[in-house]
Amino acid sequence: MSIQMRGAEVAKAMKEKLIREREELNAAGVNPCLTIIRVGAKENDLAYERGAKKRMEMIGIECRIAELPEDISQQELENVVQQQNEDDTVDGILVQLPLPKHLNEQAVIDKISPLKDVDGLHPVNAMDGMSPVNLAKIFEGDRTAYVPCTSEAVMHIMNHYGIELQGKRVTVIGRSMVVGKPLSMLMLGQNATVTICHSRTKDLADRCREAEIIVAAIGRANHITADMIAEGAVVADVGINVLEDGTLCGDVDYENVREKVSHITPVPGGVGNVTTSVLASHVLRAARTGQNEHGQRRG
Repeated sequence: MSIQMRGAEVAKAMKEKLIREREELNAAGVNPCLTIIRVGAKENDLAYERGAKKRMEMIGIECRIAELPEDISQQELENVVQQQNEDDTVDGILVQLPLPKHLNEQAVIDKISPLKDVDGLHPVNAMDGMSPVNLAKIFEGDRTAYVPCTSEAVMHIMNHYGIELQGKRVTVIGRSMVVGKPLSMLMLGQNATVTICHSRTKDLADRCREAEIIVAAIGRANHITADMIAEGAVVADVGINVLEDGTLCGDVDYENVREKVSHITPVPGGVGNVTTSVLASHVLRAARTGQNEHGQRRG
């Protein structure tokens, strides 16, 4: 029987430290605050939003929701982001991605103040304002930049459950800037041998069967089946998909795969719980940065 790598256990281990950090900021006159900007009302966005809001409340971080219509114009959306940039009571800004196709996603990301970019996607590093892309920092092994929250969450889970990465064959399924690419670099930094696959990989099943560790982030419900997994592998499922009956599932066929692997994250209840804890840690870090730059800016 496989070991469930439950996110709640990892998040619980992080919680006390995060609360202490928030209390220290409160004592210095700073009340950390996150704004989540959501365009439209896709169920997977709403699911993440609910989890993030609940996590912020548990830590004691204010969480505001900017809910915008799906047909919002590019300029209107950028204006909302700029308003949050200029709001001194907001420490972190997170824009729910992907955006509707009529919007220029990169332009919106570029609009976020690097000091408030808690999901690590802005092209300028928040720590000095002059460094290259955050992802370039990750490629260099420089941890001064924010790491995309989901990628960092997977690493927290691996560490918590004692999964050794050094020398292991890892297959990451997904090449996004949010998960696949940064996570691959983080794992390379711990001396894993990483193969990046995606929706157009012709021999995906073979690449998966070769892996000792699999990270599924392809965005397709139950796409990774038991015949694609080696006996005793470790599986981290990053996918959040909504089925026709409204239930959530991952990219991995959990019920059949779990009988074959040594460790697996469930969906829901896996990576998502830790992602929101990482997000909270980034908001606190942004609040400390703002405090250092501006002093006691609010009570």
